[in-house]
Amino acid sequence: MKKATVHTLGCRLNQSESAILEEKLRDDGYALVPFGEPADLAIVNTCTVTNEADAKSRKLVRQFIRKNPGAYTAVIGCYAQMGANALATIEGVDLIIGNQEKLNVLDYVKAGKNDQALIVRDRIDRDDFTIDFAGEEAALSRRANLKVQDGCDFMCSFCVIPFARGRARARDFENLLSEARSLVERGAKEIILTGVNIGTYGLEGRGILEIVDGLTTIDGLDRIRISSIEPTTIPLELFDRMNAPDHALLPYLHIPMQAGSNEVLTAMRRKYTREEFLDFIFQAHDAVPGIGIGSDILVGFPGETDANFEDTCDALWKSPLFYAHVFKYSERAGTASVRMKDKVPAQVINERGARLRKLSAEKTRMFNEHQIGETHDVLFEQAQDGYWTGYTGNYTRVAAKSDEDLTNETRRVLLEEVRGDLVLGTLA
Repeated sequence: MKKATVHTLGCRLNQSESAILEEKLRDDGYALVPFGEPADLAIVNTCTVTNEADAKSRKLVRQFIRKNPGAYTAVIGCYAQMGANALATIEGVDLIIGNQEKLNVLDYVKAGKNDQALIVRDRIDRDDFTIDFAGEEAALSRRANLKVQDGCDFMCSFCVIPFARGRARARDFENLLSEARSLVERGAKEIILTGVNIGTYGLEGRGILEIVDGLTTIDGLDRIRISSIEPTTIPLELFDRMNAPDHALLPYLHIPMQAGSNEVLTAMRRKYTREEFLDFIFQAHDAVPGIGIGSDILVGFPGETDANFEDTCDALWKSPLFYAHVFKYSERAGTASVRMKDKVPAQVINERGARLRKLSAEKTRMFNEHQIGETHDVLFEQAQDGYWTGYTGNYTRVAAKSDEDLTNETRRVLLEEVRGDLVLGTLA
């Protein structure tokens, strides 16, 4: 049996698409092996959100080719869309395929190896879409990602993704429900909604509310989690769903702030002010008891002063946010920020990033400490050293000892002690 490996960089949307490709590979007769093991085919699903992501993609491609010189190597996704020429210089790459055709990669693989890299980088459609998925294969024992939307029209001045992914478009409603049913039938108890800008989903009068309500009707689906969503696209009615005991939507949101300075937010072309963002975060915190709210923050944007950075630190520290993913500004060709002056030195960016990560870790500790003594439902995923780990509805990472096999099992857990970035508990 031929062996294939899929390696995914970047966001949950990439993870969702890679999962679909893995099912197509199984359906085509491949045995899937972990990346790093010998394989006849590698598909590297790339990210291009930063220079570091580009470099990591190239490194992984070279690593596979070096260990598997006779194998077929396909590079797909966002970096393939934006950096095809750089990838083509890597000896041994057979196929470079952008986002328009990435899910059809096997059609190109079947034609056999190429003497030089074949580049398929079609213009990305603006049409709404369906996804063909193979839904009768391997059982699932972890949370599953569900792609509901692609592309973005917001055009933030630092972001290359609208160029890599195209304009905003929605997945057919019945098609996404069909895949969700398939995921649940195969064992998924929690589905995470993914996309580039999922709050802008709109098709035939349906939006994000109709998606979560439609998913809740699926027997066996216990939990629905919304991944990253823009603050200006969140309907307040979601709070009612989170509070309803018979609704599967979890009390959790990941809302990118990017900066806590109005001056920087304006330069970034974000669609809200500092005050509007914080007002909404506090509103969500007050409306949904125990909600977990995370964020993204970009440090070192051109022109970011010490005072601007202090505003961002202040916003993170004083708000109900319980963590922030911190990213360093990275110039992306074609974006408006490339032309901006007053670039922040790399050393300053690194220092600011380190400080924000420390603040984020402290906010996580405080959030976790506040929950000690409470009992929560935890969906367990894996075991290590006698402890099973999983997540509560508000995305608190929990570990509990048990001799049982708790894979993909939801149990009540009494939260007892903060240990690093997780909480130790006892099965109730």
